[in-house]
Amino acid sequence: MQPVLADSVRLTGDGVLILDRRQFPFERDWVLCRTAEEVARAIEDMVTQSSGPYFAVLYGMVLKARTLEALPFDQARAQLGETARLLENTRRTNNALRKATEVVLEAVDTAQDVTHALLGAEEGDRRYRAKSQALGEHTATLLPDKATVLTHCWADLYLTETVRAAQAQGKTLRFFCTETRPYLQGARLTAETLIEMGVDTTLITDGMGAAVLQSGEVDALVTAADRVTMDGHVVNKVGTLGLAVAAHAFGVPFHAQVQAPDLLAPTTAQVEIEYRDGAEVLQVLGRPSATPRVKGHYPAFDVTPPRFVTDVVTDRGVYRAGELDKYYEGEQR
Repeated sequence: MQPVLADSVRLTGDGVLILDRRQFPFERDWVLCRTAEEVARAIEDMVTQSSGPYFAVLYGMVLKARTLEALPFDQARAQLGETARLLENTRRTNNALRKATEVVLEAVDTAQDVTHALLGAEEGDRRYRAKSQALGEHTATLLPDKATVLTHCWADLYLTETVRAAQAQGKTLRFFCTETRPYLQGARLTAETLIEMGVDTTLITDGMGAAVLQSGEVDALVTAADRVTMDGHVVNKVGTLGLAVAAHAFGVPFHAQVQAPDLLAPTTAQVEIEYRDGAEVLQVLGRPSATPRVKGHYPAFDVTPPRFVTDVVTDRGVYRAGELDKYYEGEQR
């Protein structure tokens, strides 16, 4: 069975259809974005999350390219580049959006034709899925049969490919999912996807992670990473740091997944941590959880130092946090 979230962004003749993850799984509504600007707004408004923004950016670039076909190439390319910056800036901490615009622009530049944006987007789609599959296979190899895994806001394609690979290896996995406030991605997205795949899944609140790790029930902490710096810092959904520290304290390995460490981020100095409106933490699924008299604080990501990271799992294999240069061995920088 193909989990719903594995195909939650679709290019149509009218625009880009995006599954509204703010309502999923209680409602399965699709938002139609007719312009790249509407795609950008949908990403900023959290209509799509996890790996969804990557695919939304790919096809948002195609929407913009469709409007530029009558222009001379230089003018069209300049405007497409401006749209790339707009889309990249919707979620600045995650460098996957930059990779999405780059693959589209590469196809356009090679052909000197903006109509090739579609070919670039299709290649970006294929490449992301292939890398996710490889990454999932490497992760599954690290997990023993009958392992209990604790997750936190795990990106959907990394998640589904890890589970598929484990099942192909004849392994049965059990999961604890944190709810992941304030949007409850863990409760609504991660947990629901695991249930769709027939996996034993237990939900815990964000504050229960350390106690569950202390209990001895958990064999591994596994999360995706929005970015991993070359010196081994893991940047991911806020809350990851606390779980990683607790896992380290109780002898539980932490496997962080990312397709590739970011060459443009030698250290965390090159990573901008997104801060969202503090008012977002004063509600849950549209219902107030505190009065407006209380101030909210919402750093959307945190940074886990490499001493709390057992290893980083990529599409090319598993690396210790201090060995990430090996990922690029043999490549021209």
